[in-house]
Amino acid sequence: MDEIKVFVPATVSNVACGFDIMGFPIEDPGDIMIFRKREDKEIVITRIEGAVDIPKDPVRNVAGVVSRAMLEDQGMPFGLEIEMEKGIKPGSGIGSSGAGSAGAAWAVNQLLGNVYSDEELVSFAMLGEESISGARHADNVAPALLGGFVLIPGYDPLRLVRLQYPADLYCTIFHPQIEIRTRDAREILRKELPLQDAVRQWGNVAGLVAGLMQEDYGLISSSLEDVVAEPVRSLLIPSFDELKQQALAAGALGCSISGSGPAVFALSRGRETAGKVRKAMEKVYQDKEIGWKSYVSAIAEEGVKILS
Repeated sequence: MDEIKVFVPATVSNVACGFDIMGFPIEDPGDIMIFRKREDKEIVITRIEGAVDIPKDPVRNVAGVVSRAMLEDQGMPFGLEIEMEKGIKPGSGIGSSGAGSAGAAWAVNQLLGNVYSDEELVSFAMLGEESISGARHADNVAPALLGGFVLIPGYDPLRLVRLQYPADLYCTIFHPQIEIRTRDAREILRKELPLQDAVRQWGNVAGLVAGLMQEDYGLISSSLEDVVAEPVRSLLIPSFDELKQQALAAGALGCSISGSGPAVFALSRGRETAGKVRKAMEKVYQDKEIGWKSYVSAIAEEGVKILS
C-alpha cells in the first residue's frame, strides 16, 4: 500500500465526569486525510482545506508530529505527503487536534503493515495532542481510533477499555462558532480539588460506567455531572446555563461541555428525543449574534476508517 485515504470522526471527550478518561466518536462531522509514501523520507503537508490557522509545517502540525515519531521508530523506511480536509473546526471541543493525531497514527500504521497495537497507536497519537495542548491526554484519540465508548483507566501504563452502552443512546452536539484553545482551557482549571468534590466526581464516573453497562438510564442521567471542569469552563461559553437548562427540559439525560468547549453535548434516550434537544438548544441562540452548528448522532461504533 503506497497511499491511503481515511475518514476520522469528531469525538466527545470528558463526557461530563470523566475528565481525560472518557470519550466517544460521533458519525458527523469528521476529517478526511490522505497519506502517500515518498522515497525521499521527508514529511510534507501539501494541502489543508477547511481551516486557515493550522500550520503546514510538519513540526508544528499534529499529523506531522505523530507521523514522524512512528516512522522514526521504524527506522524511517519512507517519507510522507499528507493532505487534510478539515470537517472539524479547530478549537471546537469535538476533537479537531485529536482527529489529526488519530488519523495519522492509524493511517501510518496501515502503510507500515499494521505493526502497532491499539495501545501503541494511542500512545503515538497522544504525542500530537501534547504538542498542541501541553498534555498527553487520550480521551479524544482513543475513541477516534477504537470507536465506541472508551474508558482510559490509567496512563502509566496506558490502559484502554471499550465499554458496553445502550444501542439507543444518542448524542446532540451544539457548537457555538467561537474558538476555545485547549491549552487555555486547561490552564484555567483549579490545581487543587476539595476532597468532597473529588469523592463526588469519582462516584459519578463509577455511576456512569455502571449505568452504561447495565443500560440504567436513571443512573446514566444522575452521573452526567461534572464538578471539576464545567463550573470554570462554562464561563467561557455564552449562555451555557440556558443551553443546559433547555436541553434537560427537552428530555436529555444530561448535558455538559464537550472537551474544553465551546461545543456542548447532551445524551438522550432515542433519536427523537435527541432531535427535540437539538431544537431546544438552537432556540437559545436564535436571537444572538453568534452563529452555531448542531448535530444529532448515535455513538459511532467505528473510529478511523478507510475511504479509498
